[in-house]
Amino acid sequence: MNETVGAAARKKLLIIDDTPENIQLLMAILGRDYQIVAAREGERALALAASDPQPDLILLDIRMPGMDGFEVCEELKSDPKTRDIPVIFVTTMNADEDVRRGLELGAVDYITKPYSPTLVKARIHAHLSLERGRAGEGSGE
Repeated sequence: MNETVGAAARKKLLIIDDTPENIQLLMAILGRDYQIVAAREGERALALAASDPQPDLILLDIRMPGMDGFEVCEELKSDPKTRDIPVIFVTTMNADEDVRRGLELGAVDYITKPYSPTLVKARIHAHLSLERGRAGEGSGE
C-alpha cells in the first residue's frame, strides 16, 4: 500500500461518538490512512453525512444523549442522499438483540468495544473495497 497517498485520494470516514476519548482513539488508529471528520451528537452527524464531499464510511456509536445511534442510522438509511454510505456500529452494546437491530436498520457491520485496532482497520478496508466493487458494477467493461 502506498504510504504517501495524498489527503485528496484518501477515503473519508465520519466517526460519531459522544465520548471525545473514543473519537481520539479511532483517530489515532485510522488517521494515517483516512481523512477523519467527527461528530458528538446525531443532528451534527446527519449534517456532516449529507455534506460534500460525503464520507465513504461511517463509524457509529449507539449510546448517545438525544438521538441515539439506532435513530441516526434510521435517518441515514431513509435519506436518498445518505442511504448508500456504509455504517459500522462501534459500541459496547454486545447483546444479540442489539446486533440484530443494528444490522436490520442497515448497518453493514457491528464491532464491539474494546476492539482490536487490526480488526477495525480490516473491517473498514473490507467494506470500502466492497463499496468500490458495487460502484463499479453498473459501469460496464
